[in-house]
Amino acid sequence: MHGETYAEGSRRGRSEKAHPRVLPASPNSLQMTQRTLNSHGAMTAPTTSSEQDLRYPIGRADTKTPLAAGERAQRIDAIAALPAQLRKAVAGLNDAQLDTPYRPGGWTVRQLVHHVADSHMNAFTRFRLGFTEDNPTIKPYDEKAWTELPDNRHLPVEISLQLLDALHERMVHMLRSVPPAYFERSIQHPENGPMTMDAVVSMYAWHGQHHTAHVTGLRQREGWG
Repeated sequence: MHGETYAEGSRRGRSEKAHPRVLPASPNSLQMTQRTLNSHGAMTAPTTSSEQDLRYPIGRADTKTPLAAGERAQRIDAIAALPAQLRKAVAGLNDAQLDTPYRPGGWTVRQLVHHVADSHMNAFTRFRLGFTEDNPTIKPYDEKAWTELPDNRHLPVEISLQLLDALHERMVHMLRSVPPAYFERSIQHPENGPMTMDAVVSMYAWHGQHHTAHVTGLRQREGWG
């Protein structure tokens, strides 16, 4: 199974189903939720400590909403920082290293970078729908299938890094500009129900840190500097 992150327990490999919240950033762990959820809200199978550490190097996202203004600002700051952090994480890696799975049976570093771009393009659309429509229904996507497409497997990571630079500049400007009440609005997931915009902020703040830690953890284990 290729599940790289939270996809491993989700139905049909679909993406972003729950209402996660990111705890203050920690390089080692985040507080676990009371329920054992992946970031889509799907129950996950028990794993060994080693598997858990590699799959969730900063811990799992949790599910708390609404956010206080300071908490929300912190998470938006994390979204803003992601492009530079991910670029730094892959800096200097050659093609062989980029095509190394971050864990046994996992996605490669190259696939991870392109996946983050795929996911955050969906995030941008979900924010805009949630801010402008009344509880719109979003369309889930099969992240596993997307990551197996040829562009995700072979294109240079710089393409997605540049995409993330521009995408996050627009997304962060939007998030910092809308009125606070907009974060009380919601989108509707066809399987998991309503999800507040605060929860969407938390999900994607966690998501970027989560995948960046996959790369930095691999570099550390392999001695790549």
